[in-house]
Amino acid sequence: MPLALLALAVGAFGIGTTEFVMMGLLPDVADDLGVSLPGAGHLVSAYALGVVVGAPLLAAATARTARRTVLIALMALFVAGNVLSAFAPDHTWLLAARFLSGLPHGAFFGVGAVVATTMVAPERKARSVSLMFLGLTTANVAGVPVATLMGQNFGWRATFLGVSAIGLAAIASLALLIPRDHTPAPRSALRGELAALRSLPVWLALGTTVAGFGALFAAYSYITPMLTGPAGYAGTSVTLLLALFGVGATAGNLLGGRLADHSLRGTLFGGLVSLTAILALFPLLMRTEVSAALAVTALGTAAFVTGSPLQLMVMEKAAAAPSLASSANQAAFNLANAGGAWIGGLALSAGFGTTSPALAGALLSAFGVGVAAVAYAVDRRVTPVAGRERVVAGGVPRQHEASGV
Repeated sequence: MPLALLALAVGAFGIGTTEFVMMGLLPDVADDLGVSLPGAGHLVSAYALGVVVGAPLLAAATARTARRTVLIALMALFVAGNVLSAFAPDHTWLLAARFLSGLPHGAFFGVGAVVATTMVAPERKARSVSLMFLGLTTANVAGVPVATLMGQNFGWRATFLGVSAIGLAAIASLALLIPRDHTPAPRSALRGELAALRSLPVWLALGTTVAGFGALFAAYSYITPMLTGPAGYAGTSVTLLLALFGVGATAGNLLGGRLADHSLRGTLFGGLVSLTAILALFPLLMRTEVSAALAVTALGTAAFVTGSPLQLMVMEKAAAAPSLASSANQAAFNLANAGGAWIGGLALSAGFGTTSPALAGALLSAFGVGVAAVAYAVDRRVTPVAGRERVVAGGVPRQHEASGV
């Protein structure tokens, strides 16, 4: 694997850290800025909104720009957003800065995934994407806990300055390790990228992402009350258990990359079915501390096994628009984050029990299996039959057997 993938992973590490660290800093931010805890929670939503808005817009706007230049510019925007977050004078300014920080998120992963796959042999594409995403999953194991401790000991503003330093390291890595692309972008690049998104298989792939990761966030958003309630853990143990989720996610990401290079569809279906089963078993697994810890780890593994296959599938279904489609998949991931948390909250508010968000997630995951099955059926219907070829010539049949019969 080329060393340039390390530069992409460093950028992903910084992005993953700044995305998830806010959840641990909300009480400190709320106290310092004099806002309520729900009001501070809008800072999480502002970042997610920035991802959803920025992913397709920035990918489309930079369609004719060299990808190395795009990656460096996106990371520079990321650094600017985090520096502004560190010096935000009030809640309103911090909301704007968090929105700005989220803008480059989806486009960076989208363009980065395209760059990663162009630097390796075809049989290693999924693995290259998983290595880039390794930075994101590792952020949950190391980046977020360290950044949270930094914020608790030195103030939340120090956390964003620390993340900005990671961003600067990513810019240096990208400039040194990503090869220059001297091929001029075609003048019709933007038009072609937008046209490619009209494909039904692309939207089915994006729908699978929303359903699959919506299932994850339906449960994960309410994992703390599950662990401190039926599982019986003390609140002080939750941080360690969330690190176990990060370990599982990292293992699942690497495993998914390897398996998808052998069977993309098989890995995707296997991951979604496993996720459905684990979420359905959550009410039983949350009855003891040991089984609950295993459930949290398995949840991260099953969910992130599907990460690389989904990213690669979207890119393959929109071969003429890989950067835009790949970025749109990141927007779909963040829609899944918000939508899954909302659906899990509905189950909890309806009084179905502390573990009911996991059961709602199981239904979402099962729906994702259905969407993936429809996508597979569509692919089978539109793919030309082996041994036949289309002939474009007057008076000649459109299809004939390769043998000439």
